[in-house]
Amino acid sequence: MLEMLKAQPADKILALMQAFRDDPRTDKIDLGVGVYKNAEGHTPVMRAVKAAERRLVETQDTKAYTGLLGDPAYSDAMREMILGDAVAADRVSCAATPGGTGAIRQALELIKMAAPEATVWLSAPTWPNHPSIIKYLGMKMAEYRYFDDATRDVDFAGMMADLDRIAEGDVVLLHGCCHNPTGANLTLEHWQVVSDHLNAKGAIPFIDIAYQGFGDGLDADAAGTRLMARNASQMLIAASCSKNFGIYRERTGLVMAIADNAAMKPVTQGTLAYLNRQNYSFPPDHGARVVTMILNDPELRADWMAELEEVRLGMLSLRKHLAEELRQRSNSDRFDFIADHRGMFSRLGATPEQVEKMRADDGIYMIGDSRINIAGLNARTIPVLAQAIIDAGV
Repeated sequence: MLEMLKAQPADKILALMQAFRDDPRTDKIDLGVGVYKNAEGHTPVMRAVKAAERRLVETQDTKAYTGLLGDPAYSDAMREMILGDAVAADRVSCAATPGGTGAIRQALELIKMAAPEATVWLSAPTWPNHPSIIKYLGMKMAEYRYFDDATRDVDFAGMMADLDRIAEGDVVLLHGCCHNPTGANLTLEHWQVVSDHLNAKGAIPFIDIAYQGFGDGLDADAAGTRLMARNASQMLIAASCSKNFGIYRERTGLVMAIADNAAMKPVTQGTLAYLNRQNYSFPPDHGARVVTMILNDPELRADWMAELEEVRLGMLSLRKHLAEELRQRSNSDRFDFIADHRGMFSRLGATPEQVEKMRADDGIYMIGDSRINIAGLNARTIPVLAQAIIDAGV
């Protein structure tokens, strides 16, 4: 049997990580991996997470399974954080998942079960796991234009022209905030236009919100998702706690399915439980319980929000610093988009050859499409990157 297996293509980000580790240069710079790092290059455990874990160790008296859908208190807390009062709770079915990737996978499994002929539309570009999982599941897939390489902003006219081709029952996957890999976001006005268009076409919005709190703040980052939820009769959401709670290795995510009315919830929620059972049975609980404790405890929540805001403002400061350095060194404003983007990522618009030149000459590692992790920078490395970008002719 095993001799029949074929080698699978290497994951580009994992390959980049290995190449960075193998590079003997001491001044190398890692801008590839999508993990938040502080100025010292460390991914810290947030204060509120530490406090919640200490409390959990002291009070938890069992490690028995949770339900197939996870702890209901976790689902309620996450639904409130993401959706607020945008939609009645009795329309929302939830299932805890192993990270945001698990949430995306379960949402796609749900689509495949409910509407196997539906086409899932993805932004061009998008997070590579989106098309990878869709392809693996054998689902139909199409792209809509999103990023303008010339302006480094959203190509909204192109996006809407492509979305004019969607059919009734198709699913349109949108990034809730902090678009990965470009950093270019839809405005609230854009969200309204897209929402109205999907409703008119009878298409289903599917929101991947992995960076809530990293862009313009917790509520502002959820504004587009909430607007869509208010207007849509049905909708899917995949959420991750990896970034905004800093619990990457705890694999803490949630999938939500919004139905037309409360009468549809039992079957929808039962289907999510069934899918969990087929995939991994009971979802992991430690991270979910920590998140629940933080969101439901006023003191812990306040401290978490304060630290999350420090992280957000720190990344905005790095963006402004890099944009200013590039403005000075290029004697132009063509890199000002970096300050306008949000979240951990921006796509510079460099060619693969220019990306390789920066790696070879300066030890700067980024994804081949020139996506950089802003959080991988600090005051020392920003001038180095800025000069390398200029020297590479970006």
